[in-house]
Amino acid sequence: MASKKREKIILKSSKSHHRYHTFKNKTNTPDRIEINKYDPFVREHVPYKESKK
Repeated sequence: MASKKREKIILKSSKSHHRYHTFKNKTNTPDRIEINKYDPFVREHVPYKESKK
């Protein structure tokens, strides 16, 4: 049986209420992540931070 190394996370935009749902590997990135992604409400790339569920 596979171990549970990946967990679901929610990435929240810093400029709007838009969110992305994705997975992350807990062993490689134990800290919260911050990624630049496209925000369709603002129509530009903005930083997305990992939020609590």
